[in-house]
Amino acid sequence: MTETRLRTWTHSFGYGLTALFIFTLALQNLRYGFYELFYLALVMTGLLLSGLIYTLVCRRQQLSAPGHLLILAGLNGGLVAAILALNSPGVTHWAMPLLVLNLLILPLRRGLGLSILLLVPVIGSLWFSQPGADALITTAGLILLLVVVALYTWHYDHIAQSAEDLAITDPVTGAHNSRFLDETLQKEISRAIATGHPLSVINLSLDYADEVRDLHGKVGLQTLFKAVTEHLFGVIRAGDTLYTLDESEFFLILPYTPEEGVRVIAERIRRTIGEHEWTGIGRTSVSLGCTTRGNGDTSTASLRNRAHQAIHEARKRGMDSAWFSPGESVEA
Repeated sequence: MTETRLRTWTHSFGYGLTALFIFTLALQNLRYGFYELFYLALVMTGLLLSGLIYTLVCRRQQLSAPGHLLILAGLNGGLVAAILALNSPGVTHWAMPLLVLNLLILPLRRGLGLSILLLVPVIGSLWFSQPGADALITTAGLILLLVVVALYTWHYDHIAQSAEDLAITDPVTGAHNSRFLDETLQKEISRAIATGHPLSVINLSLDYADEVRDLHGKVGLQTLFKAVTEHLFGVIRAGDTLYTLDESEFFLILPYTPEEGVRVIAERIRRTIGEHEWTGIGRTSVSLGCTTRGNGDTSTASLRNRAHQAIHEARKRGMDSAWFSPGESVEA
């Protein structure tokens, strides 16, 4: 299940369960003749149902849907206004499901901020209208609920971020893997089209990788691959991104880099790797295929294919070489 789908189900469940709870309170208040609380509960139920509908309509944009903040701000603000306007101590307990809902649906910082804005008048009303012991117990319960839900939300976000990092990061080298390459490259292509700035890429492959595996085993090849990755992190500039495609191949995205720049960077990478003494291996070399975005490059496939073809051209001319394959010129 994707993160977007999981959040859609979670938000729908949260809105639906809270709406059922508040509607039950509405029926109870109607039964006992508390008509002001009945109408308040009906309005809150309507807002919760609108949140449920909004969740279903915007199910593909749950990670960035801004309407949740407006809906929850309306719910919290309406409850605060009711607490201040109505002389009904029991209405303060309605804050409990809203505290959970705030943190369940909104990002942690926004949910925590909105919940604190709700708690301040609720707790003030408790100490003003109830005996000290009752106010203390209710206040402690509300704060404990907020802390527990906030910690749970933080833990979930931490686990989700760790899982995302594992999904897009190579466990051996720490560089981004091929899953993340196309997404980032497409964003850079779109930005280059919008701004008119140049964009270049480099496809880089270790020479004699099969021979290294035969002589030093898979562990030896992985050790070399990791060492070369660390070396590349030290060579590339801030803003450039490095990706691993397999156990002997890399891909570099170089924003704001014209043909002259990518040629210089490729030569520097080729030279520094070739001159380095690699522990347990000795000398090694790399072949590099370079290209720059042209007018026809609007998707990742064309750039990746041309860089891949360039690396084959480099190897035809011998190992330890770099080859630049130009694209169609970008019109100013």
